Amino acid sequence: MALTLKQQRFVQEYLADLNATAAAKRAGYSQKTAYSIGQENLKKPEIQSAIQQAKEALQKRTEITQDMVLRETAKLAFFDIRKMFDENGRPLDISKLDDGTAAALVGLEVQDVAGSDGDGFVKKYRMADKLKALELLGKRLGVFDRSSQAGSSAALSAFLEAVRPAEGEVEALYAEEDG
Repeated sequence: MALTLKQQRFVQEYLADLNATAAAKRAGYSQKTAYSIGQENLKKPEIQSAIQQAKEALQKRTEITQDMVLRETAKLAFFDIRKMFDENGRPLDISKLDDGTAAALVGLEVQDVAGSDGDGFVKKYRMADKLKALELLGKRLGVFDRSSQAGSSAALSAFLEAVRPAEGEVEALYAEEDG
């Protein structure tokens, strides 16, 4: 069965933010019934199929896969801040950071200041939100699903072990990307 114009619009709007209620409103459904219509639409096989096809087309166009996104999120979640410093506790120069460490940076501010020896820099690194990355991974992998026992510390520990990169694995991923 072909989608109506409003259903097609719902699919497009849903893909913008994955919010069925907001998508229903933007697609032109009543504000009062947007929540129920959004949920109903997501249950219709033809709409599910259209959403899946649109996601696959987007993935093909952008060449971004779920695995790539999960790997990058895992890098942020399991980033070790100690890799940003030398053995004396001084920040490493940005050119000396390994790829995994550099991937965790979301900002860098460098200030040129005259020191007692005439030259100097103040470096301020802004890091990715580790907690948010863990939350995204947990949600994606169903760790926080209330119907399971994932809320227990044992389940959380198992989750962390399951997604934590093995020793050298992150470096190997970068070597693959560069090679």
